[in-house]
Amino acid sequence: MDELGLVLQRCVYLADLEQEYHAMQQWARADSFEDMLGVSPQMQAVFDFIRKVAPTRAPVLILGESGTGKEMVAQALHRQSAQSAGPFVAINCNTIPENLLESELFGHEKGAFTGAHAQRKGHIEAAAGGTLFLDEIGELPAQVQVKLLRFLQEKCFQRVGGRQEIQSDARVLTATNRSLQESVAGGKFREDLYFRLAVVVVKMPPLRERGDDIVQVAKAFLQNYGVEHAKPALTFAPDALRTLMLHSWPGNVRELQNRVRRAVIMVEGKRVTARDLELADTLSTLPRQTLKEARESVEREMVVDALRRHRGKIAAAARELGISRPTLYELIEKLGIASEA
Repeated sequence: MDELGLVLQRCVYLADLEQEYHAMQQWARADSFEDMLGVSPQMQAVFDFIRKVAPTRAPVLILGESGTGKEMVAQALHRQSAQSAGPFVAINCNTIPENLLESELFGHEKGAFTGAHAQRKGHIEAAAGGTLFLDEIGELPAQVQVKLLRFLQEKCFQRVGGRQEIQSDARVLTATNRSLQESVAGGKFREDLYFRLAVVVVKMPPLRERGDDIVQVAKAFLQNYGVEHAKPALTFAPDALRTLMLHSWPGNVRELQNRVRRAVIMVEGKRVTARDLELADTLSTLPRQTLKEARESVEREMVVDALRRHRGKIAAAARELGISRPTLYELIEKLGIASEA
């Protein structure tokens, strides 16, 4: 009987694991797109954007904080395009020395400069028939901006030190985590180049604004890294789930991925805790409040923040908060923040 009991316990345990795995697979199929996960309205809007824009050849500017997945969007645009059989060439303009960036993009002829011992094709030439992705486009030097603008206008360029006109039909996608409009206003980025690059613009939402996506993406990472490190049965403890939702995620999805991967390596039991994620259980450190006090505190913070962002304009703040103007007036009076508006 003892042996039978152990066998049945194992059967139940394996059945639960299989059920959870199939549920995860179904969720992934329903709410994933080109290796990106997201059930939030913000990410569904990004997926819709990719479906609409990918078949065109329009330049796309991808905005978003570091770690939000801008390159993944660029790869999805490439795979969904008519040029998907061609190369996808990515270059980070912030990681290449300024004096080498022009050569990296446009190539160079033999003897063009010291060390140019042979002719070399650049990334634009290598991306012909496919997609060129320029990350951190705001770091592009002024001289290179001029040459890139000419390429976008005429679809031809010259290698450094060369005179021959070279054609390339590469589609150009760009990304930045800074405001290019501010760079244009400050004279650091050409306005005509900005308008060439920003024919279509998409903004990646930060992870902290994606609601339930945080836990869903974390579970996907946990499953993948659990299998990779021979720990397939790992789950998140309640305190871990709580801290995942409360953390501000300044590093966005990349930070979440790194924390989960480290936790999988370091965890000793079957459940990943907040300590394994190296996150403080924020809820346990909060001052004791009644539910009414906590709700009013959050409401006050959101209302004040919206009013400040919209410089006291009630209609604009109400639209952002998703409430009517009369309701916002009532909240302002109830929370005692009329003077701050």
